[in-house]
Amino acid sequence: MSTLLLDIRRARPGDGEQIANAHDASWRQAYCGIVPHRALDRMVRRRGEEWWERAISRSTVILVAEIDDTIAGYATLGINRIRSLAPDGEIYEIYLRPEYQGVGLGTGLFLDARIELKRRRLKGTAVWVLADNEPAIRFYENAGGRAIAEGFEQFDGEKLLKIAYGWD
Repeated sequence: MSTLLLDIRRARPGDGEQIANAHDASWRQAYCGIVPHRALDRMVRRRGEEWWERAISRSTVILVAEIDDTIAGYATLGINRIRSLAPDGEIYEIYLRPEYQGVGLGTGLFLDARIELKRRRLKGTAVWVLADNEPAIRFYENAGGRAIAEGFEQFDGEKLLKIAYGWD
């Protein structure tokens, strides 16, 4: 029997390649059939290792879930970008590589992201999700989130509904 070591921590220089790999795999799995293929491919390719290393060096708040030296997923967070919404904090992204989904890592990463927002004195949390991303909607609803707003995203001329979930 072996023991896996899980660590949720701030991203640091040198993590860019593994975060880029987690981003690529998770986005392609999450959005295949939802976001038009060309738009999805462009979004994934533009956020390679160098992009993530620059984000880390600019002090972007990025948490990573690391299992035995492999970054299984990540979350980005900060001040809510939509000031008209009640929550002060926002989790901009939270993604896991497909092979690490469904075993509780997402919940741990989500809870640690919320703790980090509170540590930064941001009250409440908002998360946006595409309405067609049913697994993400189930995740947020199971985590106690309630729908607080709707909006749209454009991808290659296709308008997709998105929903904001909130927590106090």
